[in-house]
Amino acid sequence: MKKEFQIVVLAKQVPDTKNVGKDAMNADGTINRAALPAIFNPDDMKALEMALMCRDIIKKENVDVKVTVITMGPPRANEIIREALYRGADDGFVVSDKRFAGSDTLATSYALSMAIKKLGHYDIVFTGRQAIDGDTAQVGPQTAEKLGVPQITYADEIIAASTDAIRLKRVLQHGIEVVETKLPSLVTVHGNAKDCRSRHAHLVIKKKNTEIPMLTADDLNPDFERLGLKGSPTKVKNIENVVLAKKESIAISSDDEGIKGLVEDLTAAHIF
Repeated sequence: MKKEFQIVVLAKQVPDTKNVGKDAMNADGTINRAALPAIFNPDDMKALEMALMCRDIIKKENVDVKVTVITMGPPRANEIIREALYRGADDGFVVSDKRFAGSDTLATSYALSMAIKKLGHYDIVFTGRQAIDGDTAQVGPQTAEKLGVPQITYADEIIAASTDAIRLKRVLQHGIEVVETKLPSLVTVHGNAKDCRSRHAHLVIKKKNTEIPMLTADDLNPDFERLGLKGSPTKVKNIENVVLAKKESIAISSDDEGIKGLVEDLTAAHIF
């Protein structure tokens, strides 16, 4: 008999990059998350919606389906697990430990792969294409590699899903591609995908006092040399907030010459 169908969503609580200030970076090149407002990473919110839609499709086969959300971060990251519960996720947990501090994409994907394996069984993993605090789009593919499963990136829409396979639409630079893969697999969801459903009032009432489990590095039984700064070959030299602001306005004509002039001006000003 097939086990419960397990859908995993990897989500991240990220600093609001619209409000980067002078205290946003620590001396060691890591982000000072305490100095920035925290939000649910937008692409991961789209991934949550796709996971919930996948659950709705699989349930039609009279299969028990669970959506579990995993996040790695400080203890306050449990806020996005609770937010996911309010929107329909079944459960979730936070992977949190000071030994994860300073993780780049390589160390992060390793820790997340170990957290997924901790579940013992999974059928499909959804995650956002990238996080707004790094924009690398590397964690999802690297996690798939460490799990040893196939991956579909830039997913935009579910075409079909079963307990054995999933078919998705990808929107690429030069067109649309429909891809199918057998399960288990990992899917990264593009920002153009469907917005996540709103909170359900009854779920907010039911889940607001739910205790969110927290796993430490010891719970994952990892190779500690692959965690945190030790396991991170990437080092951030500096971050800064670039604001393009200009109070003056200019009028341009809508013909080719006007557009050409605008592009030349923007290029000369190093905006392009």
